[in-house]
Amino acid sequence: MRQTWVIRRAAALAAALVLGGGLPAPAAFAGALPTGNPMAAELGAYWTAARMAAALPGDTAREAQLSADGPQPGEYIPPSRSFDGIPQAGAFFWTDANGTGRTCSGSVVRSPGHDLVLGAGHCLKGYAGASPTRRLGFVPQYHDGLKPFGIFPVVDDGVYVAREYYDLGVHAGATYDFGFAVTAPNQDGERLEEVTDGVQLLTDTGYFHAPVRMIGYPAGAEKPLGCWSWTTEWASDDPADPGTFPRIACDGFTGGTSGGPMLVPWPGGWAVIGVIGGYHTGGNTPQVSYSAYFDTATLALYRAAVTGAPPAGPAA
Repeated sequence: MRQTWVIRRAAALAAALVLGGGLPAPAAFAGALPTGNPMAAELGAYWTAARMAAALPGDTAREAQLSADGPQPGEYIPPSRSFDGIPQAGAFFWTDANGTGRTCSGSVVRSPGHDLVLGAGHCLKGYAGASPTRRLGFVPQYHDGLKPFGIFPVVDDGVYVAREYYDLGVHAGATYDFGFAVTAPNQDGERLEEVTDGVQLLTDTGYFHAPVRMIGYPAGAEKPLGCWSWTTEWASDDPADPGTFPRIACDGFTGGTSGGPMLVPWPGGWAVIGVIGGYHTGGNTPQVSYSAYFDTATLALYRAAVTGAPPAGPAA
């Protein structure tokens, strides 16, 4: 199955990638769709409403207390609210080595293959390679136990996390805390972006953005959270998590929201300038979140994912 998607994306790439000044624009693809995907149907049968509701955070749960990276004295923390979500954002579900359900957040990014999800590296890093028992899939606009567009399995060898993140680890490598997952069609044979649309990936746009719409899926919640705020620059004061990161204040973003997108308005929809992760894997409090800064390393990983290059994996 993986070879099929590699060939398809490679064929689309010549027409779709215009890399001289930035990222590729979304491109139409003329290949034929399968009539259905039994693997997606099987995965959808496994991920029942009860199992999705019971899934535990795939990220490190945030401490409900103040810490050095939390709110500053007198800082206004914009509130979040539960809502039914948007098609371009959703939740990953998978089972860990013990068979326990896990979840993190993600967003559909525009790509030549119409099949790419952006998430947090610390959520995805354990699922590189081929593992039929991991049950890893993406549910766009998941809410109230529903799968409005079905579930999209992540293909074997379809998880892309930067080599530097594997080598340095989640703390020393915090500036590489992002990842991409290549999906197969849903049970109806539909490709992800063609039923949900996608958000445009932006890189090297600076740390200051307003307004920013952040969306995340707290584990066990019936609906995602949405919040409007702004991002600022945060220079790490923790030697264990070095680097400079976008910082955003939004209340209520607990475990499971890692990988949730930080979106800015864009012609025709949205663009993503960060995901919950990076410094302290996204922050130690529910009130303040962080992202790795999206730069040339993010763009290189995106290119690897859309061209079907061999993904990096944990050291042997």
